[in-house]
Amino acid sequence: MAEVLSFRTEAGKENGALVLRQFADGILRLTLNNPPANLLSIAMLETLMGELQNAAEDEAVRVVVIASTGDVFSAGHDLKELTAHRADPDEGEAFFEETFALAADLMLEITRLPKPVIAEIDGLATAAGCQLVASCDLAICTDTATFCTPGVNIGLFCATPMVAVTRAAHRKQAMEMLLTGETIDASTAKDFGLVNRIVPKQYLSQVVTKYASVIASKSPMAVRIGKEAFYRQLEMPVEEAYGYAAEVMVDSMMTDDAEEGIGAFLDKRMPDWSAE
Repeated sequence: MAEVLSFRTEAGKENGALVLRQFADGILRLTLNNPPANLLSIAMLETLMGELQNAAEDEAVRVVVIASTGDVFSAGHDLKELTAHRADPDEGEAFFEETFALAADLMLEITRLPKPVIAEIDGLATAAGCQLVASCDLAICTDTATFCTPGVNIGLFCATPMVAVTRAAHRKQAMEMLLTGETIDASTAKDFGLVNRIVPKQYLSQVVTKYASVIASKSPMAVRIGKEAFYRQLEMPVEEAYGYAAEVMVDSMMTDDAEEGIGAFLDKRMPDWSAE
């Protein structure tokens, strides 16, 4: 059984930790624990950021899973928190800037994290919650999960969620979500490219853990190098991408893990990866 290692608690929160942290077998599970909506308040964003930064430095962590409690994965930013700051002397502008900048930093932290991040979605992922799903490296959901970017419904285009969604979903499908604000089901989200797999609710954690375990068994050095290269080459013209990728392959071939992995394959034995 996984050991619960640490909790961070939001001031005034009665139901315990804002984010639950479990670690076992190289897999760090971070569970949003602020139902019913698991809103991405400033406190939630800061907590997740801190956990990811710690995970980046922890050699024992091979894979991170972001899950949630309750029936909503995340309903995005806390609109009540944002609206309360309209009473500020600047009508909330500074707080709005802080909130959206912090959310962007969190999404970039996921992309730059040298370990894969898997979103485990059961329920609704909307607005910045959908952005969080789209920012993760892999996403696995239940067959009842739903997704949307509904900013247009309240006079606010989902501009920051757009950045992640347009990089995960197909271009026209992403625009469809952003322009209509309508909710899509799990099957449509898979067709759009937002999620990798759809599984029955009772098997969600089991399937996610299986994926995470498979990834955790690979060379941590190869995974780190590969994840960084994946996102870097995406932004390059194809010729430049091939030149960069060739350099990555050469550098990778020079690592101890590549030597060990190729030797193990040729010797028909299991590789012994470096701790890295």
